[in-house]
Amino acid sequence: MRIEGRNSVAEALRSDNVTVNSLICERGADGGIIALARQKGVKVTFVDRAVMDKMSNNAAHQGYIADVTDFQYCDIDDILAASEQPFVVVLDGLNDPHNFGSIIRSCECAGVDGIIIARNRQVAVTDTVLRISAGAAAHVRIARVANINNAVKKLQDRGVWVYALDMDGKEITATDLTGAVAIVVGAEGEGISPYTKKCCDGVVSLRLKGKVNSLNASVACGIALYEVVRQRG
Repeated sequence: MRIEGRNSVAEALRSDNVTVNSLICERGADGGIIALARQKGVKVTFVDRAVMDKMSNNAAHQGYIADVTDFQYCDIDDILAASEQPFVVVLDGLNDPHNFGSIIRSCECAGVDGIIIARNRQVAVTDTVLRISAGAAAHVRIARVANINNAVKKLQDRGVWVYALDMDGKEITATDLTGAVAIVVGAEGEGISPYTKKCCDGVVSLRLKGKVNSLNASVACGIALYEVVRQRG
């Protein structure tokens, strides 16, 4: 897997969860990223910018392209063991890598203990997801499961209250989110599947005042996460 960009490469080098195999830098580059790579024993190669532009998927490499091992997923137990009161995000069928990357970034900033995704009908952690997360994916636990509904049940069995984020729920600010909690975010357009919503302990929604009746999945998720942060103080 290849990641590009100053922030993404720097965070991958700092992370214990990502193995950087090699680093390609624009000729003449110097600084902390190169020093960190050499400190970790990563092979550094310098090439002309024109060469990097050809290697890049989107010409947004900022002078740094790293080859890393494929993303290492964790188990749900690893997420639950991270905190006495776990804070979890469950994604139900999210397909847009840009939304996924943005959600990972918001989760890392909000102190989420981990994200749970499905193996099917869900975008995996790809190069694009890593880039959009701006390096946050290197610091967030992500579990990939066969069945989201079974994952919801496991969370509940372990004392986690699971809430679906959907437009027909109780206003999120009126819901107690101070304990062990998981927020389920649905796919773009389709939302959360009916059975998954039924499996949850409740449904919460965001108050909308405009003429558009829905928010982008990553934006809605970010607002919900920071309501949890607000309540937890």
